[in-house]
Amino acid sequence: MRYYIADCHFFHESLNRQLDCRGFTDVRASNSYMIRQWNRKVRPRDEVVILGDFSWGNAKETNSVLEQLNGILYLIKGNHDRFGEQKDYNASRFVWIRPYAELHDGGRKVILCHYPILCYNGQYHLNEDGSPKTWMLYGHVHDTQDQRLIETFQEITANTVLAYKNGESRTVPSNMINCFCMYSDYTPLSLDEWIACDKKRRAARKNILPRGLSRLEIPGREAFLPSPGTPETDGPFISEAPDPDLR
Repeated sequence: MRYYIADCHFFHESLNRQLDCRGFTDVRASNSYMIRQWNRKVRPRDEVVILGDFSWGNAKETNSVLEQLNGILYLIKGNHDRFGEQKDYNASRFVWIRPYAELHDGGRKVILCHYPILCYNGQYHLNEDGSPKTWMLYGHVHDTQDQRLIETFQEITANTVLAYKNGESRTVPSNMINCFCMYSDYTPLSLDEWIACDKKRRAARKNILPRGLSRLEIPGREAFLPSPGTPETDGPFISEAPDPDLR
């Protein structure tokens, strides 16, 4: 089985109170929880593609986490994966480390990048039944205003009709999924599980404000509402503006 996950940010203390508002008491608690969630799902021979920003820690700290995780690991490098530049880092835990990759998963092409690609290779390719042949999996934007803007783009794209001179018409596919770890409760998911998770999340939280924002206006979109969550179910809320550079 192959799984995917993005933006774990091991050892990133400030994400407990800023941007993501993850709500753990400290990085020891967040690291332990993420390792536990990972190993509950992933078996030693399963594959896991990490879509960037795996760890904020140094090489020694990151090596210690990698040694505890099940699975055969692949890394799509993110902007915060600086541990790989340090001399004490042991890269042997990963089969490969790349900025971009294209794989096949269950007869479908999967485009993999830390950053969302709005116009990706194979975007227009569909099966005879209209199901997508290609999916674009990404990270980087967490659950922020940028993710809401991407979702708006996808809605506009999906409702765009192309009418051809021969009388045929079609809509424009946009099958992109943000594999943000908090969307799956820090658990790596298969492609089919991410498709189901993404559909369920969008239906439940389509017009919910990102954490840390009191207002977000996007032309053509309904007003965004504060999250109904509590610190126990949705992380604490903070009054200070989140720092975009934390992504």
